[in-house]
This record gives sequence, structure tokens and C-alpha cells, in this order.
Amino acid sequence: MTINPEDMLWKALYAVSPRAHQFAFKRRMIARYIIAGGTAAAVNLSLLYFFTDILGFWYVISAVMAFIAAFVVSFCFQKFWTFEDRSTEGVHAQAAVYLMVAVLNLIINTALIYSFVEFLAVHYLLAQIAAGIIVACESFFVYRRFIFRRQRA
Repeated sequence: MTINPEDMLWKALYAVSPRAHQFAFKRRMIARYIIAGGTAAAVNLSLLYFFTDILGFWYVISAVMAFIAAFVVSFCFQKFWTFEDRSTEGVHAQAAVYLMVAVLNLIINTALIYSFVEFLAVHYLLAQIAAGIIVACESFFVYRRFIFRRQRA
């Protein structure tokens, strides 16, 4: 018998507060989405640091390698865990569309940060946070509706 940490968390929350459990359980996909995205971001930043400061690679090369690794982590987490899409049929097409969305999101994120900083005089870190939230919300709906949508039986 395997122990699933997520199941243990849900059981513990139910024991503490059935009402909180019911509220959170209905929104578990959003929590998974945030955790998966945070994990991918941590992989990206950690590898960027590792490749640049530890191995001494040029930061641009490091950024590309870190992006690729974070992309794989993000795609796998989002597909199999967040959106519970277990099928492997068409996975290459999903990955290609996911990559296109990731590149488009990079462009949107950059445009938003530039606009917030240059036109609204927002500090660049606050601009990144705001842009990140906007892009994450947009991405959730794109992933859910188009890339990892469940087929009705």
C-alpha cells in the first residue's frame, strides 16, 4: 500500500475542519496549478543560478537551459497532476501547443512589465508580480479549455 501525501493532507484537513475541507477540495485544481507553476519557477531560477554561478556558463545559455528544464517540469505537472490528463495519445501535439502558449506568455509578460514600469511608474518587481498573476490566470483557462480538456465519454 502506497502512502499518497496529497490524500493525507485532505484527510488531515477534513479532521480539522470539514467545512474548510469542502471549500478547498472543490478548488484543488487551482491549488495544484499554483503548486505546479511554483515548482516550475523554482526549477527555472535554481538552474539559472546553478548553470551561471556554479558552472560558469554565460547567463543567456543558462537561461535557455533553465527554461527548457522548467518547461518539461511544468508540462508534466500540469498535464498529469493539475488537469489529470493521463492519456499519452497526442502528447507531442499538446507539448507543441503548450510551448507556443509559453512563448506567447513570455511576450505578454514582458509587454505588461514594460507597460507597468514605463507608463504607470510601478516598481519592476511589483510589475513582475502583477504581470505574473495576469499571465497565470490567462494560462489556466487556456490549459484547461484547449490543451488538457477532458474528452466527454
